[in-house]
Amino acid sequence: MTSDEDAIPTARMWTVYACGWIAYLILLGVALQFDALRHGRFSWLPVVKMVATSSPQALFLALLWPLSGWLERRRLASWAIFLVHLGCALAYALLSYALMWLVFGFRQPLDWYLWPVLYATMSYGVIAALFHMVRNNAARRRQAAAMQQAQALLLTAELNALRSKLNPHFLFNTLHSIIALTRKDPGAAEAALFQFSDMLRYVLDTEKSGQDRVTLDDELAFVRDYLELESLRLGPRLRVDWELDEAAAHHALPALSLQPLVENSIKHAFNPHSRPGRLLIRSRLDRQAGALVLTVGDDGPGAEPEVVRRSTGLGIRTVDRRLQLAYGARAALDIDTVPGAGFAVTMSIPLESA
Repeated sequence: MTSDEDAIPTARMWTVYACGWIAYLILLGVALQFDALRHGRFSWLPVVKMVATSSPQALFLALLWPLSGWLERRRLASWAIFLVHLGCALAYALLSYALMWLVFGFRQPLDWYLWPVLYATMSYGVIAALFHMVRNNAARRRQAAAMQQAQALLLTAELNALRSKLNPHFLFNTLHSIIALTRKDPGAAEAALFQFSDMLRYVLDTEKSGQDRVTLDDELAFVRDYLELESLRLGPRLRVDWELDEAAAHHALPALSLQPLVENSIKHAFNPHSRPGRLLIRSRLDRQAGALVLTVGDDGPGAEPEVVRRSTGLGIRTVDRRLQLAYGARAALDIDTVPGAGFAVTMSIPLESA
């Protein structure tokens, strides 16, 4: 049996085939003896003759299964398959005719044998069509499974590619901040390096394990380390307000999905300005929608929505793409900003436990 046939439930198919023929023979037996049974009589001879003529037909038509497999492997055109079956159907009909002649003898008019021949041809066509249908359904299932596997591999590859873009981008900015800090305060730079080592371990652990999901608690701890490092550079200019829903702490989200939003606010609301600013990080559970809702906002200069849409920055765009790949339409990322009114990004992630 070929590997393709391994995917076809042949045992169940042959069970259905055998049961179908048994039911057919019972029906014929009842039909042949209907008048006799109505008068309280029963004769075995017509039943035996019917079984003798029908059983070889069932065995012969079973050969259509390997024939259909051979035709499928040859990848013939539809018209070629039709011609092959037409020739086989005629041969089968003549065989049935010869069998009836052997059983009943050639005592009836020729047109009396025409109906069995036509019936045999029709039976061949029905069984051949059913066998091809079974094989076509199995081929569609194999194709669908292959497409799902290919799509899963594609999504995994794209997620890995997106993460490979995100992580170096974050690491480069962090190292740049530490280098700048060494000129101003070597002691603070040393403390920052230890802080950075914890952050780097978090990044490497998520990469090494291959697990893209972390708990919100773990992601928030990573963000806190990042903000403490940034506070060494920004000083009192950076004020962070945390509005956290404790019930959301153990729900899962993609690793390194919250930090890029925080980094985006640091980059656009604090780095270009010398004035103090407020950064808001909020989490809440929306049980009615079945979602974990996370918001990162700032009171910086904001931006025109059209400018944001045209932006080529990696941070928010990468997070948005990762959410689409991981959750599809069940996740959402919304941006709320206007010039002079700050910038806020809200993520909605389907609830799941890590």
